[in-house]
Amino acid sequence: MLPQFHRAPGAPPFLIAGPCVIESEALCLLIAERLQAIGAELGIPVIFKASFDKANRTSVNGFRGHGLEEGLRVLEKVRQETGLPVLTDVHLPDQIAAVADVVDMIQTPAFLARQTDLIMAAAASGCPVNIKKAQFMAPADMAAVLGKARTAAKGAGIADPQIMLCERGSSFGYNNLVVDMRGLVIMRDMGAPVVFDATHSVQLPGGGGDRSLGQRQFVEPLACAAMAVGVDGLFMETHPDPDSALSDGPNMVPLDALAGLLRKIAAIAALG
Repeated sequence: MLPQFHRAPGAPPFLIAGPCVIESEALCLLIAERLQAIGAELGIPVIFKASFDKANRTSVNGFRGHGLEEGLRVLEKVRQETGLPVLTDVHLPDQIAAVADVVDMIQTPAFLARQTDLIMAAAASGCPVNIKKAQFMAPADMAAVLGKARTAAKGAGIADPQIMLCERGSSFGYNNLVVDMRGLVIMRDMGAPVVFDATHSVQLPGGGGDRSLGQRQFVEPLACAAMAVGVDGLFMETHPDPDSALSDGPNMVPLDALAGLLRKIAAIAALG
């Protein structure tokens, strides 16, 4: 069951978490089972995430995933085995119908935040949508993106569309991102639930030449800061062994470190 996306004062945030990409069914189930246990222990609603295709990899040699059909099979398996709602991202409007039949929530990638057809098709699907703010966009620019999504949802007859806005850092020169916490407030004032992506925000895009690097030591301070500002949800990618992950390992939270981090975040959230 999906959580209430607008966080009540003092309540914990919802958590979107999982591996960057579907590496295998076994790995997804291992991570999802651990996330389910952590969420139950800490009272944090968890949405499992994993991508079936990483269409924006730096290099053609980067692992993209196992494709739509196999990816949706694995996500459905995770949903059935753990009871967790599941999320995945879409890159093309014609993927949305098949994805919406399986997942509980759709995500649109940051690089595609200006793609009107994609945003509107996702919003018209009836699924809740997490729209990532592009690295090259000002927070205020997301008002127009939100307007596209709400217009499409209204046109599809959706009375109460669940559209979230997600901060994942802004380009700061070459191969670097910075988080402007003011953006969380600006987007929150648009009336949509706000999610902070704590792991992609520490990415060093293209920093390794043919791959991106990351600074996972900054995930905790940024996540805690965002929680203090007052976000509704957090997004974190996690893996049992990030250094062997097939995508985005340098900015992922080790699975065995996640519970401790979430305890700190829950304590901050409890302050109001």
